[in-house]
Amino acid sequence: MASSSTSPIHASSKYDVFLSFRGKDTRKNFIDHLYHALQQQGIYTYKEDKKIMKGKRISDELIRSIEDSKFYLIVFSRNYASSSWCLDELVKIMECHNDKTTEHTAYPVFYDVTPADVRHQRGDVRKAFAKHKNKETAGKWREALKEAADLAGWELKNTADGHEAKFIQEIVEQVSLELCSINCNFDEKLVGMEMRVNDLVSSLEIGIDDVRMIGIKGMGGGGKTTLARSVFDEISFQFEGASFVENVREISSTSLSGLKSLQCQIVSDVLDDKDISIRGIHEGKSMMKRRMRGRKVLIVLDDVSHINQLEALAGECSWFKPGSRIIITTRDEKVLLAHKVTLIRDVNLLSNKEAICLFSRYAFGSEIPIKDYGELSENVLRYAAGLPLTIKVLGSNLCGEDKPIWKDALERLKSIPLSETMKILELSYTVLEDDLKEIFLDVACIMKGWSKDKAIQALESCGFHAISGLRILQQKSLITIYARGDQEYVRMHDHIEEMGRNIVRRSHPNMPEKHSRLWKNDEIEHILANDLSTEETRCVHFHFQKLDPCILIKCFGKMKALRFLSIVMKDCSRNLELNTFIPSFPDALRYLRWTNYPFRSLPKTCQANNLVTLEMPESKIVQLWEGGERKLLGKLRFLDLSYSKLKTLDLDLTPNLETLNLGNCCDLVELTDAISMMEHLKSLKVNGCLLLEKLPDDLCRLGCLEKLNLSSTNIKHLPDNIFMLKNLKHLKLDECKLLEKLPEDIGEVKCLKKLSLSSTNIKRLPDSICMLKHLRKLKLDDCESLEKLPEDIGELKCLECLDLSSTKIKHLPDSICSLKHLRDLKLYYCESLEKLPEDIGKLKCLEFLDLSFTEITHLPDSLCKLKYLSDLILNCCFSLEKLPEDLGELEYLQELHIKGVCIDLPQSIHLLNGLRIYGSRWLLESFDFSSEIQPLDEENFKDQDQYYKMLCYVEV
Repeated sequence: MASSSTSPIHASSKYDVFLSFRGKDTRKNFIDHLYHALQQQGIYTYKEDKKIMKGKRISDELIRSIEDSKFYLIVFSRNYASSSWCLDELVKIMECHNDKTTEHTAYPVFYDVTPADVRHQRGDVRKAFAKHKNKETAGKWREALKEAADLAGWELKNTADGHEAKFIQEIVEQVSLELCSINCNFDEKLVGMEMRVNDLVSSLEIGIDDVRMIGIKGMGGGGKTTLARSVFDEISFQFEGASFVENVREISSTSLSGLKSLQCQIVSDVLDDKDISIRGIHEGKSMMKRRMRGRKVLIVLDDVSHINQLEALAGECSWFKPGSRIIITTRDEKVLLAHKVTLIRDVNLLSNKEAICLFSRYAFGSEIPIKDYGELSENVLRYAAGLPLTIKVLGSNLCGEDKPIWKDALERLKSIPLSETMKILELSYTVLEDDLKEIFLDVACIMKGWSKDKAIQALESCGFHAISGLRILQQKSLITIYARGDQEYVRMHDHIEEMGRNIVRRSHPNMPEKHSRLWKNDEIEHILANDLSTEETRCVHFHFQKLDPCILIKCFGKMKALRFLSIVMKDCSRNLELNTFIPSFPDALRYLRWTNYPFRSLPKTCQANNLVTLEMPESKIVQLWEGGERKLLGKLRFLDLSYSKLKTLDLDLTPNLETLNLGNCCDLVELTDAISMMEHLKSLKVNGCLLLEKLPDDLCRLGCLEKLNLSSTNIKHLPDNIFMLKNLKHLKLDECKLLEKLPEDIGEVKCLKKLSLSSTNIKRLPDSICMLKHLRKLKLDDCESLEKLPEDIGELKCLECLDLSSTKIKHLPDSICSLKHLRDLKLYYCESLEKLPEDIGKLKCLEFLDLSFTEITHLPDSLCKLKYLSDLILNCCFSLEKLPEDLGELEYLQELHIKGVCIDLPQSIHLLNGLRIYGSRWLLESFDFSSEIQPLDEENFKDQDQYYKMLCYVEV
């Protein structure tokens, strides 16, 4: 029996929340959802692993976990009281809750029982408890149940109309607020620090007997120093010596003796000897190596900016005794990598709740805004964007002020940045090399939010080493790169963007014509309308509607140093003629993008000698140059004339093109043979060129070509020598209605990864297609003439997605079961398909299977071995007679769609807690599910037909 005594809760408890629950009732549904919701909110939660539940009594480990938790969520369910383990756990929880010397709090959560059921042990609770009634501990268990039921908590039936998701959200919000209140007391006005400290301390693994260096990186003002100081204060007592070295960058750069003084500080702190003297850096290194080896130390090096600082202050792990920990804060990840620091943590900015709490403490001396200041506080926090430094400064500045002062301060911030924040942030900018400063300012003023590929293209066009440049900015915490789908995008914190734009504007705040970069429409219109263009301007990004396009070209011509020009204008219905006598685009221009360019050609006065990117999508261009003039564009690498009126293009004048986009040029009739001379071309798009009927015979000479898009053209066949395109990775032929076959040697295109043939008239696939060892995606949907696949289709070992929807496929080759990496298999509307291969269960990676509107009569039993299958779509499989009895083995199955299917569900399906079954209401009502039938979210299906709007779902 666990001891009833509990130790006082430490300011840094191991867990925020302890979950007490009956596993067989709630582990795979409610508890799983609640646990993940708590974790996503940054609430460190203990959830008992069923693997440790070996005995009938709770373990010492579990007792310690209960004692090391701040809050307890006791989830009462029908069978909770049947478990002696749960009841012993409950007794221990109530002991901790009632101990006045600690700060533990218990909350009951009544899942599928009522408080009265638990309090009086009646109904399902009585049945569950019945087997314990003669046990010696029964009285103590009854008292714990009654006491817990009397506590304030949550009851699902009477909360959020019984919606579990909203119920969980309410619980998590309340726990978050309680934790925020506690965290605010972690150290004076620090907020959200306890969880961050716990995470970092966990990474340090203090009990392990090695020397460990860990880096904390992030933007200026983001809380790196605060976090490091909090961790230092929390754990320094566990070491034999400790030193917190502040402002390493500043001290080491102010004088030649700066690093020496820092070495002296470390040795003095660790040895507790104020008489330490060091004559030089080399001597300091020797002394540290000699004197540090005998003590387990904790050293924090704050704001490190150069590798030589680390070499002098923590040169190697061998300097220190095993068990020592070195924490390094920096804005520059590269410094950490250069010093071989492999354990690197990003400092997270404050969440909205944390920001409210921190701001309120500085502005109001409380944890929430005072009455009538809520909306103003939200506006302040919207500007601060989670940056602790800004929140503290604004909170302090606005403390005690009335509303007019607040409103005026917010209005001022729209045009005048907060100087304290800008000063800190700009330190990261000032240390950049000149070319990196230019890249940073281009991103801050124009390219924030762009795809990484487009930003690299634009920056390279302007002569910068963009790939390495963006990487360095990322390492220095000035930008972040985030992925969305298959694309990566450039992101920048609002204050860093503001800092960059302020650098551009501050020398001449009221004279935008002298700014190096222009991005504000009203300022640009003023400059152009008043003919104020100057040679100071290098980049312009402009959306306009009012000005005459001829005036635009004339004014831009005066910007002699202009290297980047991006214009978006509304479609102009007039056919405009160029004035031959107006100046043209400046010769320095390297990047030109003009959406809806209104003229039929580029002015002949435009030399374009330095142009690297020319993009004129949706333009009125008929021929590239005015008067049909021929000009060599020797530096041009990227050309986009998509959706233009172009009829032909002299490709021999662009020998260095890498990307050519002529998509949806509906008047384009041919690609000239000169395209075969473009030895650097990597991407060619002519999709939607409806008059294009054939490709040049020498297209195969494009040895660098990686992407070829011929969709929605009238091409009847591909050149037989297409196999010579050795680097081709993506080939799109969707909607090529006249295309009936592929070249027999298509399998020789060895690098092909994606092949899309949707809505073509392909009747068969060449056997050689099975030689495409790198093919990942094969789309054949709506190929209505396709009746079979090659027997050796299973040779496509890398295939991940196969779409055969709306084909006349009658059977799938048995070899398809060898596709070990296949994730998506779509057979929607394959009306001739009557069965699946018996070994379909060998597709170990399959996640999505759509068999809707097929004539399938049964599903092979092996389907139940598809371990990772998450979506099984069987809508309108009218011939389907039954589902496999062991369907409940599909533990990852999340959605089962059975609209229009008249079958019984196997009993094993009740094992799949959390599974959503979609179908018509009358069908779902025919099954015996205790959970409520829900209509689909109309918001998600508002654009769908009535079929979708009639669907409902039930959750197992």
